[in-house]
Amino acid sequence: MTTPTDIRPPGAETMAPTTASASRTVRRRELAPIARLALQRLLGAAVVLWAVATLAFFALRLVPGDPVDALLGGPGNNATEAMRQQAREANGLDRPLAVQYAAYLGRLLTGDLGESYQLREPVAKILGDQVGSTLLLAVLALAAAWVLALALALWSARGGRIATTVGNLLEVVSAAVPHFWLGSLLILVFSVQLQWLPATSGAPGPEGLILPVLTLAIPLAGFLGQVMRESMLTAMQSPFALSARARGEAETQVSLRHALRHAALPAIGLSGWAVGSLISGAVVVETVFARPGIGRTLLQSVLVRDVPLVLGVVVLVAAIYVVVTVLSDLADRLADPRLRAA
Repeated sequence: MTTPTDIRPPGAETMAPTTASASRTVRRRELAPIARLALQRLLGAAVVLWAVATLAFFALRLVPGDPVDALLGGPGNNATEAMRQQAREANGLDRPLAVQYAAYLGRLLTGDLGESYQLREPVAKILGDQVGSTLLLAVLALAAAWVLALALALWSARGGRIATTVGNLLEVVSAAVPHFWLGSLLILVFSVQLQWLPATSGAPGPEGLILPVLTLAIPLAGFLGQVMRESMLTAMQSPFALSARARGEAETQVSLRHALRHAALPAIGLSGWAVGSLISGAVVVETVFARPGIGRTLLQSVLVRDVPLVLGVVVLVAAIYVVVTVLSDLADRLADPRLRAA
């Protein structure tokens, strides 16, 4: 005897698997354009890295001076002409420029960045020791810039005309502040006058990171804040915000639940550019705060014409920038259904 629960319509046994299969098919169709986009971006990344490596290689050859000086202890060494010629031959600097370029590309394809002229260590090892410090500084500065920009955009968008004017002024001023001036001012105020924070990053504990992170984050927050504020003002007047108010939601709920998400979308697309800006700013910040990293390494290697180390830093920074740009582009499309549909 069958119970009512045993009575099933014909084909009910295959209904659930069919529905699951259809869901997987829909998800694959949605993700297929993103996969194609990722492949296109990776191919473009390879072209960008080749172009950066090529431009850096030939640009360094136009800089006045002789890279042999770095091999022999730096400018002002007492090496004889025979010693200089021997150093050129040992490092292939006596070969034609085209031959040197081809050899450099061949080593680069195998992951060999060469050996530092001055430090006499593999460039890959030097960069591996320094890149973690710079990436930590850049990630913390990006997070701080996001928090500052979101807070400023939310306050200026909800505070009326006066708050909008003040917020716009703060964004413009902070975006225009040079890193070296801002870092020096923070040291003068918080380290020398108030003595709250250490002036260098060598101090133990997280206190040594606060001033360098703020020095990098404040100018970036000015750029991001401008984009977020305009997007938030537009979102606050959009139909979905008006519908939320009609349903009885408070202005705070409309701002945090609806408008804030739309305000963050343009900033996601700018995250790739932001990381590149942070790494370039790290050259100044790491020098001002005596902090180790690839920015300070790049400055020191340029001063002594350490060609392999300069090329290694340039290629590494370009690779980081390309990877972050690709990831931010994909995240932008995953977060915005309109881009996926397009």
